[in-house]
Amino acid sequence: MELLFKILLIIHIITGSIGLFTGTINIIRKKGDQFHKLVGNFFFLSMIINAVAGFVMSILHKNLFLSIIAVFSFYMTATGQRFLSLKTIDKDQKPKTIDWILTLTMLLFALFFIIFGFYLLINYNKFGTVLLVFGLISILMAKKDIAIYQGKVKFKNYWLLIHIQRMIGAYIAALTAFLVVNNTYLPSLVAWLLPTVILTPLIFYWSKKNAGKVIAKDVFLS
Repeated sequence: MELLFKILLIIHIITGSIGLFTGTINIIRKKGDQFHKLVGNFFFLSMIINAVAGFVMSILHKNLFLSIIAVFSFYMTATGQRFLSLKTIDKDQKPKTIDWILTLTMLLFALFFIIFGFYLLINYNKFGTVLLVFGLISILMAKKDIAIYQGKVKFKNYWLLIHIQRMIGAYIAALTAFLVVNNTYLPSLVAWLLPTVILTPLIFYWSKKNAGKVIAKDVFLS
């Protein structure tokens, strides 16, 4: 088991580094061209492998930190990529079984995060706050997925908005993991939530910039 853990750890470190590097490139440079797509493919593959390796490691060593990051980053990366193939739901395209599996699984994990988060807070463990934040964000995303799967889309380029939001979210997860593991100065709670606080405005900015034409009365992010 220890040999397996060490192999997975090496894979986790390498793919995490690739994810941070490629994610940073795509955040700071032009979007939508061929280079963006090429770098994005490396980001997608590295983050998926990283999340799977991290989740197995979290089971082997019973590490709640790893499991949260792994589940969150896998869901964000996978759904962010899947929505590129779901461009015509407003024209009766149906999501595939894998889409429902991803969303409903995330919903179950989100409920666990929230329940366990309350349990930790009741027992005076501040880490419960982190679980609550990640759980609530996950529920909101799963709720949005389900609404879109049912054809309740509010922007014609909803797929692009989801792609942007989820890929930046996956990058936030990778950056959070890096910061928490290497943190020596910041309070633990600050290290966990700082990337989310700093980079979430980028999600709103690029979502607004790429919103396109409204096709329903409500605001997309509501």
